[in-house]
Amino acid sequence: MLMLLSMCVCTLLLGSQAQDRASMWRGNDRSGLCQYSFTVASPGEASCPQGASGPELEGLKTRLGLLEALVSRLAAGDAGSGSTSSGSEPGLRDVLDQAVGERNLLRGEKQLLEGELEALQRRMEDMRKEMENLGNRPCPPQRTPQTLNPALQDSSLDRPSGGSSAMSPLMGRPNSQGNTGGLRDPAWEFSGPGFQEMKAEVTEVPVPDRPDDTSGCGHLLAVGEPVIHRKADTIAGKYGVWMQDPEAVSTYGPNMVWRIDTVGSDVRQLFGYEDMEQLSKGFPSKVMLLPEAVESTGATLYRGSLYYQRRRSRTILRYDLSSESIAARRDLPHAGFHGQFPYSWGGYTDIDLAADESGLWAVYSTSKAKGAIVISKLDPDTLEVRRSWETNIRKNSVANSFMICGKLYTVASYTSPNTTVNHVYDTETSQSKAVAIPFRNKFRYTSMIDYNPAQKKLLAWDNFHMISYDTRLSRQ
Repeated sequence: MLMLLSMCVCTLLLGSQAQDRASMWRGNDRSGLCQYSFTVASPGEASCPQGASGPELEGLKTRLGLLEALVSRLAAGDAGSGSTSSGSEPGLRDVLDQAVGERNLLRGEKQLLEGELEALQRRMEDMRKEMENLGNRPCPPQRTPQTLNPALQDSSLDRPSGGSSAMSPLMGRPNSQGNTGGLRDPAWEFSGPGFQEMKAEVTEVPVPDRPDDTSGCGHLLAVGEPVIHRKADTIAGKYGVWMQDPEAVSTYGPNMVWRIDTVGSDVRQLFGYEDMEQLSKGFPSKVMLLPEAVESTGATLYRGSLYYQRRRSRTILRYDLSSESIAARRDLPHAGFHGQFPYSWGGYTDIDLAADESGLWAVYSTSKAKGAIVISKLDPDTLEVRRSWETNIRKNSVANSFMICGKLYTVASYTSPNTTVNHVYDTETSQSKAVAIPFRNKFRYTSMIDYNPAQKKLLAWDNFHMISYDTRLSRQ
């Protein structure tokens, strides 16, 4: 029940019986609301001045009306009626919505900062452990004059004529067996001031085979400056993909360059150029018409086959370049397609295929992963998924990605002229970390980046331009 408090400021009672007491009355008014009335006698006034319609009483009534409205709002909340609440409710609601939005943005930024902080803390811990390991290694023994054979300090060493002592340090060094007992090597036969030939025996020590040396794998340390090879002639080439087979078969050699312009609703033309020079001149030596249309810029070449996503589907196709026919097809399980989980630049880049030193990969996302990047290793013949990794990198938060030595690298922006490679995920350890390797978008709209393990270069398509970057890797 809404209680209306009515305060009577001055109700005077005439007569001697009412001048020394006060009274209160409570009862329901005509509308059924509970009303309180207080009656207090004035000690010094026989009657109210100016009657019941004076300006002071009218002012009090006005203020009382405002007080009643305020009490009504406090008692009934936002559901109260009246022009005051209904007029201010939209404004209050807008302020509340704005505050909630700012709070959500701050929470998102907080989560990103916390992730970067965790990555930096892990890096610091790794560096601390590495320093401890270096500190625990024993220092190599240092030879002092006291540890050398006393005979080496004999002043009666045989020297070439002329008194030169330039050769004495060489004569005093231990031989390959660590013996310093002799003053001279037996082969050193000094017989006079004439020419003396020095001889040395060299023993070859085989170096153990290291897989890292043969594969050239390691961590990405730097990306070079962009090198322009060709600019597309038509609007169909604003976005595209160009590639070279890192493990080419005999039909087409390793110098063959392939290109697809991907703007259009029925992209099926595959252009082949004999080498980079013919690409720069724009003279294709081979043009193939693919049997099914291509979706976006995620195609790649590997072992004589073109791997690409069929338009408006999660189907992966293997197109054999020798027979010019589809050799295998398979749906990528649960993969988003046609704009469900693209890179930040869009372009239906839901499925991105890549080839590196360790094989064929697919980079995509699923509803189960909630937009986080999923990496799958594919069988290059059957397209069957061998193994998958779910990362903590949001796919629509990065502009593009590429694989090097089983590691996924992502690029932060596709338009910023000076951006970075900002994340790396290692499939060997199933761990990711933040990095900051400078990367240039020369023409400010990079729609494709792939790594060529044979040339150790990145190939990119930046706003009509086919570009390459040199890379520098560390030894693992």
